[in-house]
Amino acid sequence: MTNEPNSPALDVDDLPEQMLVRRDKRAAILNQGSEPYPVQVPITTTIPAVRAKYAHLIAEQESGEKVGVAGRVMFMRNTGKLCFAQLQAGTGETLQAMLSLDKVGEVELESWKAVVDIGDLVAIEGEIISSKRGELSVLADQWHMAAKSLRPLPNPHSPLSEETRVRQRYADLIMRDTARMVARLRPAAISSLRNSFAKRDYIEVETPMLQTMHGGAAARPFLTSSNAFDMELFLRIAPELFLKRCVVGGIERVFEINRNFRNEGADSSHSPEFAMLEFYQAYADYNDMATLTRELIQEAALAVHGTLNYELIEGGTRDLSGNWDQISVFPAVSEALGQEISPDTPIETLRKLCADAEITHDPKAIHGKLVEELLEHYVVENLKRPTFVMDYPVDTSPLVRDHRTIKGVVEKWDLYIDGYEAGTGYSELIDPVIQRERLVAQSALKDGGDAEAMQLDEDFLRALEYGMPPSGGVGMGVDRLLMTLTGLNIRETILFPLVKPE
Repeated sequence: MTNEPNSPALDVDDLPEQMLVRRDKRAAILNQGSEPYPVQVPITTTIPAVRAKYAHLIAEQESGEKVGVAGRVMFMRNTGKLCFAQLQAGTGETLQAMLSLDKVGEVELESWKAVVDIGDLVAIEGEIISSKRGELSVLADQWHMAAKSLRPLPNPHSPLSEETRVRQRYADLIMRDTARMVARLRPAAISSLRNSFAKRDYIEVETPMLQTMHGGAAARPFLTSSNAFDMELFLRIAPELFLKRCVVGGIERVFEINRNFRNEGADSSHSPEFAMLEFYQAYADYNDMATLTRELIQEAALAVHGTLNYELIEGGTRDLSGNWDQISVFPAVSEALGQEISPDTPIETLRKLCADAEITHDPKAIHGKLVEELLEHYVVENLKRPTFVMDYPVDTSPLVRDHRTIKGVVEKWDLYIDGYEAGTGYSELIDPVIQRERLVAQSALKDGGDAEAMQLDEDFLRALEYGMPPSGGVGMGVDRLLMTLTGLNIRETILFPLVKPE
C-alpha cells in the first residue's frame, strides 16, 4: 500500500537535487506512456547463466543467439551513437550492455540517455557478443525499465561504515561483494549442518518460541503477553527443555535450528535476537558431544571453504584441522593466578581476587559465577585456537550432571575460538530428584533478584520422571559459527541485526 495510516507526507522540497532529478525522470517515463515499475519485463535468462554459457567468445565474436536479461546499472557511458552500461546481477556478477543507434533507433537511444541513471534496474533484449575489447556483452535490440531508482547508490569509492551497512543492508548487498558472500555462506553452512545430522540419523524438530516460562539457559528473557489466553508469556531463550522432552519421548537423536531472544547487552559477539543450533543424543556424554561438535564445524568449513585452514575476510587465517585443545576451568584459572583455586576456595578469597583484578561483578554473585569471571578475565581472551574449556562449577550449571570423578564440578564444556564462546556442551542431568533440587535453588536465586535464574518448570520435571536416557547435549550459536567461518563480528553475520531506530 502506498498510503499508510499516520504515515507523514513526503516533503519533496527537502529532497536533495539528485533525488528530485530522478523523480522528474520517473514522471517523464510515465508521460511517455511507459511504466517506471512494470509488473513484468521480458527476460529469458540470467547474467550468471550468460557468463557461464558464453565465456568462450573471443573479441568481436558473435554468438548468433538472442536473450533477455535484467540487472542493476552500476556504470554508464553515453556517447553519440553508442551507449554502454554495466549490469549487475544479485550475485554480483556483471554483464556489459551495448545500445547502438542502428539497433535500437534514435527514439529509444535518446530515451535511454534521458531517463536511465546508475542504480536503475533495466532489462535488455539482444544478441550476446564479445566487444572489440573482448568484453562479454548483450547488444540491445530493445531495452525496458524494470525499476527506476529514486535514490542514488552510495559512492563506490567511499566504503560504507559498519553502522550504515547493518542499518541499510539492502545498499550493502548492492555495493559489497563481502555482504553478498556472507548472505550466501550462511545458508551453505546451515545446509551443511543439516546434512551432517541427516547422515548421523538425527531428527529435526520445532519447539515453541512463545513459552509460559523461561528456562534452558541463564539469561534475562523478553516478556510479552497473549490476549487470547490472557496470560504472560516469554520469548524463548533456549529450546533445551523441550528438546529433552523429545529425548524422553524416544526421539533419541534430535536437533533444532531456531531463533532465540535474550534481553541482554549487544556487542561484537552478542545480539538480543540470534540463531541457535541445539542437539541432543541419547547414550552419549559430553566427550562424545565435543567430538561431534568439532566434526560439525569442520564439515561446515569444508562445505563453504573447501579447506580447514582458510583466510578470514578481514585478514589472517584460521586453522580448524585436527583434534582441538582441552583445558579444565579450575586448573586453568589456578595457573593464570599462580595460586590454586578449587570448588572449596572460600568465596571471600574469590571476591578479593576479582577486586584485585578490577573485575566488575554482582555483589551477590555465587561461588561459581566468580570463578567464571576470573576465567573470562585471565584465560578466555588468550584462547585463539579452538579450545574446549571443561568441567565448570556446579552452582552455575543447574541442568548438567555432576562430574563422575571430580567433586564440585559438572560435566560441561564451553568451546572457545579466537576468544569468543562458540558453543557449550553437557552430560545432561537426568535424575528428576536432583534436577528438582537444582531448579528450586534457581527459583530462590530468582526470588533474590537474579533476573537470569531459571524458573521451576513442573512439566519438564514430570517428563524427566518418565525416565530420560543418559544423554549429551550441545548449544551452538549459528551466528557464532558464521563468525568462525568468516572472522567477522556478529552484526556482520546477521543479515538484519537489531539496531536502535535512527
